[in-house]
Amino acid sequence: MKELAVFIDNNSDVPAYEQIYRYIREEIKSGGIKTGEALPSSRALAEYLQFSRSTILMAYDQLVAEGYIESIPRKGYFAMEIDSEFGVKEVKTSEINPKTEGGINCRINFSPDGIEAGNFPYKEWKRIIRQVIGPDNAWLFNSGDSRGDEGLREVIAQYLRKSRGVRADAEHIILGAGNESLLMIINMITDRDSVFAMENPAYIKSFKLISGLGRKVVPVKMDDNGMMVDRLEKTEADIAYVTPSHQYPLGTIMGIRRRLELLNWAAHGVNRYIIEDDYDSEFRYKGKPIPSLQGNDSDGKVIYIGTFSKSISPAMRISYMVLPDKLYSKYMEISGFYSNTVSRIDQKAVEIFIKSGEYEKHLNRMRKIYKNKHDVMLSELKNWKFTKVSGENSGAHMILHISNGMSEKELVELAADSGIRVYPLSSYYIGVPDYTIPAVLLGYAQLGADEIIKGIGILGKAWGCCQYL
Repeated sequence: MKELAVFIDNNSDVPAYEQIYRYIREEIKSGGIKTGEALPSSRALAEYLQFSRSTILMAYDQLVAEGYIESIPRKGYFAMEIDSEFGVKEVKTSEINPKTEGGINCRINFSPDGIEAGNFPYKEWKRIIRQVIGPDNAWLFNSGDSRGDEGLREVIAQYLRKSRGVRADAEHIILGAGNESLLMIINMITDRDSVFAMENPAYIKSFKLISGLGRKVVPVKMDDNGMMVDRLEKTEADIAYVTPSHQYPLGTIMGIRRRLELLNWAAHGVNRYIIEDDYDSEFRYKGKPIPSLQGNDSDGKVIYIGTFSKSISPAMRISYMVLPDKLYSKYMEISGFYSNTVSRIDQKAVEIFIKSGEYEKHLNRMRKIYKNKHDVMLSELKNWKFTKVSGENSGAHMILHISNGMSEKELVELAADSGIRVYPLSSYYIGVPDYTIPAVLLGYAQLGADEIIKGIGILGKAWGCCQYL
């Protein structure tokens, strides 16, 4: 068992658990901790460092989430293999350029989409809008840069570098009215013969858009670490679309080894690229946010996509992407033919919102609100029988697997008969689903705690899963 000579700086602003996490991560990356080597138990390390066991567990949980270590029941924690066989070069800081649902009628809708709108800082937003709309900003009513206004692109670059570890500068950021707009740009700047690979299950809206543009899309099977690269290599795909920090809809986190495998796959093809859709990375309730895949890309192979739809409002329709050099050059060749699709008024408002610190305050507030709803739902489900929950701890939905003898269709129809709308996991698959236990998505962003409790109670009775009926 590896002895860890961790030095904890009690005067540092970095929390103790993060200092421990960083130390172990670097030891694994440098080979100081070998593949398969056992780490001290959380209790033993807590006693050695004179910290609470919960502090050690927070560090270990983050390392497990990112794929640096694995937890084997009744055995302990062991270092995972992430070594240099993939040939991924370390990225140095100096390389960064500093510059109502439709359909059935329902009383309670467990939609995985949408946001909690009641706690938006409307007062601050009104103040910002009044500041934006005035004679001093008359220039906003004319056409702007096809990439989006530089002010917002600059604050996004700063935010991404700080919060997601993305190698970003304002020049390489393109704004679009939703991910659909950005995917259409990607369609124009990538090789027309390129084949897209998508995780299966997938974000179906993106699948429909990409295939609707005439591109061939091949589904690639998932495992507990995300898209299976050995399966990807057997396809003719050149572009892989992934959601590595919180796979949609399963909630899987792509571990560091799988990320390196995927980057290695992309590096071995001249026109191969990875689209990293980082759609809701702000909302993680256990440990700190998972670093971006793009931050480990040293070959210019990752197209990073983000959005304000989950963190501000889906009605805002502001998404952004960071293009690698080669594709950025292609974009600039065609950019003169296009105007940016995002309102310049909205762009300026979001820029001020972020610069003023109100955006960060809003995120912190929403994390607490979503975490409370998340906890309420888990609490209501904990005494259910015939069920298992997965995909929790991030985002605004979880997956409920139900083995009560009913089919997925029967579960959805019984819920609908009781005035509850749930979302079958099968509807997110490209082709025939490959799982056997029926499952549904339960979203909670748009529901209050009382609605969650009521809805879960009704479902438990309808499906015969409540411990106490």
